[in-house]
Amino acid sequence: MIELLSTVVDGIIYSSWLFIVAVGLTLIYGVMKILNIAHGSLYALGAYMAASLAGYWLAHGYPPLGSYGMLALSAVLVGLVMGPLIERGLLRFMYGKDEVVLLLATYSVFLILEDAIKLIWGVDSLSIAEPYGMLGSVDFAGLTYPVYSVLLLAISAVVGVALAWVLQRTRQGKLLIAVIHDSEMSAVMGIRVPRFYLVTFTVGAMLAAVGGAFTAPMVSVVPGMGVEVIVLAFAVAVIGGLGSLKGAALGALMVGLVRSAAVHFLPQVELFSIYLVMVLVLLFRPKGLFSSAEARKI
Repeated sequence: MIELLSTVVDGIIYSSWLFIVAVGLTLIYGVMKILNIAHGSLYALGAYMAASLAGYWLAHGYPPLGSYGMLALSAVLVGLVMGPLIERGLLRFMYGKDEVVLLLATYSVFLILEDAIKLIWGVDSLSIAEPYGMLGSVDFAGLTYPVYSVLLLAISAVVGVALAWVLQRTRQGKLLIAVIHDSEMSAVMGIRVPRFYLVTFTVGAMLAAVGGAFTAPMVSVVPGMGVEVIVLAFAVAVIGGLGSLKGAALGALMVGLVRSAAVHFLPQVELFSIYLVMVLVLLFRPKGLFSSAEARKI
């Protein structure tokens, strides 16, 4: 029973991280119909910025708890700078083109940002482990987990609830839903579609950076760390249905639990298990579990 409980808890913790990483990708595709490959580099930028700012904060003897503020600040800075820069500087000139063209454009941005990261921070790894261990650990049903894992769960819950609330309970959210369903008709009705695109991409970039910033204390921050992340985020988004918020949550949970079971009982198939889930879902639901209806022109 302890092993089974450990598998479930580990899976939920990993799912919370996956959801944070994938929800920005899902949001951008849902609104803008862009599969943003640069999402992985934005995640890496969040991690590098967090390691730099939190490391600076701690190295100068400031209150240790403030390092968590530095993690959050890193994500906000990356989102507010890189989101408008990419959307206004490149993507707005390509709206209306084939989705493959937009995908290639974001892939080009991904390659540029990967080299920019190496240029700025070099190729050596960075480490900022203090925020991970500072909160201590908690005992649960005979198991011991770092409190930082609880923080990840809380962040994923806040992100999910906040996005759902904005979409369903606010005027701007309802206007955004109109843009999602038909951007051309929304523009005709007076909705400022370009502004919604800008805000959506900025929020998506910020969510990617949040994932990277709060992952930085748990891993070594190294060049290329965004490559694996974009693959995992894409798998979660495809399983849930591209553009679906609840699909991203369910997809992350499914992948997290299956991966955790593989790690505990059959570790040699850990990586394969993630793609097995994706294949099995797509066999029965080719557009994902919660794919939205697509408008057709007749």
